[in-house]
Amino acid sequence: MSYTRIAQARLSLDDPHNCTDVNDTLTVLEALYDALVRRGETEGFAPGLASAWEVADKGRSWLFHLREGVRFHDGSPLDAGAVIASLARMARPDMGVTLGAPGVYSQYLTGANFEAPTPSSVRIVLAEPMADLLDLLVYGYIVAPSVLDDPLARPCGTGPYIFERAGDGYFRARANPDHFGGPPAHEGIEWRRVSAAKDRLAALEGGDTEVANTLPFGVEPTGATAQTYLSPTTIIYLFNAAAGPLRDGRIRRALNLALDRDALIADVLGGAGAALHGFLSPAHSGYVAEGQPAPRPDEARALLREAGVERGLMLDVDCPTSLPNEAEALTAAIAAQLASFGVVLNVKIHEDREAYAHRVRRSEIADMCVFDSSPLSTFRVLCEKIDSRVQGSWWLGYANPAVERLIDSARVMIDDAARAEIFRECHQLLSDDPPWLFVYNHLRRVALRGAHPDWRTRRDGVLDVRSLPRFGASTDG
Repeated sequence: MSYTRIAQARLSLDDPHNCTDVNDTLTVLEALYDALVRRGETEGFAPGLASAWEVADKGRSWLFHLREGVRFHDGSPLDAGAVIASLARMARPDMGVTLGAPGVYSQYLTGANFEAPTPSSVRIVLAEPMADLLDLLVYGYIVAPSVLDDPLARPCGTGPYIFERAGDGYFRARANPDHFGGPPAHEGIEWRRVSAAKDRLAALEGGDTEVANTLPFGVEPTGATAQTYLSPTTIIYLFNAAAGPLRDGRIRRALNLALDRDALIADVLGGAGAALHGFLSPAHSGYVAEGQPAPRPDEARALLREAGVERGLMLDVDCPTSLPNEAEALTAAIAAQLASFGVVLNVKIHEDREAYAHRVRRSEIADMCVFDSSPLSTFRVLCEKIDSRVQGSWWLGYANPAVERLIDSARVMIDDAARAEIFRECHQLLSDDPPWLFVYNHLRRVALRGAHPDWRTRRDGVLDVRSLPRFGASTDG
């Protein structure tokens, strides 16, 4: 069998009902599984296992009409019972684990009723409305009931590729000729773990792989088509707004106005980033593109004087050694910038990234900490990190009643354009009264062997094997 080869930095087969934003993991999951809906190519959502859906009761009741004739890779039929079994597992408080913190999905699905009006339809009735439910269900992968107790033992979904085997540093899947989207373009896919970006580039240029993800920035690979895409995961510093000097919104705003993000991107990332001036990236609903502030040092100093700390301020900062991998270099560069404003950063380094995430989840941080915000759902970002009434896993004492009123409005606003306008209002309010230090988004590079001028990366940055063009000759297994 011929396999199209994909070289990527990480290779792991995760539980399909855990919560991940890792591109290299999602490209595998999306090949093996389908969800009720998929992200649209440019905006909104497209049919997945559901051919159509209806929403009622201001986003509390959702009815999904399933495609007819779909079968899992083990031959069993897709029906309402199978869908409900996966959704119920996804909703469990011990699932939806990210960096050791479970229950990401259960906070939205706890108390929901999953009903089967017919064998080919599923109704979800939420405990409280969520107009952004589809933004959650794109990750609601439907797993064959035969393996639901342990989907890692033998992955089995309805996706365009069928699991074959995994070995040391590779993972293989063959085409599903009966997929509802039509037969895939490739006989098989082989993902390979190639840890160093320079080695992925060499493998692409040497003909050892057809696709290479996360390549060195600024390098044009020979004999390949490369694209730059923006990772929607925002790199930020969470402020401790519950205790210490960063309870004062004037200081939080001053730090954001003092920061020269373009200089940070040049010095720390070698240009491989896009400046972040609010809580949303350009990929998010509600992003405001106009009027983004450049560094405004005079305003920053005026705010520090008004807050009574113009003579100097020391902030304790928690910093991991990975995720982002440049966290130490970034923190040093920010410290150098803020020194001219009389702000001194006292940095504590944490080597265990999962333990670090648990510390943040327990609010055991100093004045600020290096972190990221990964959900592409604007509502999830607001709910999990900013709403003081929810006090989610990554909430650190911030409260803004005006934003919370807008969150309530967005929760029941099922019109996408109107909801996006609400999120734009949130974006402006949170730029004026920032809960975090906004830094940047990464720019990533992906390349395909040969000339493919019409190929485009997906808007969420995930390498979608369904969209890969044909490459001609590939490896034989």
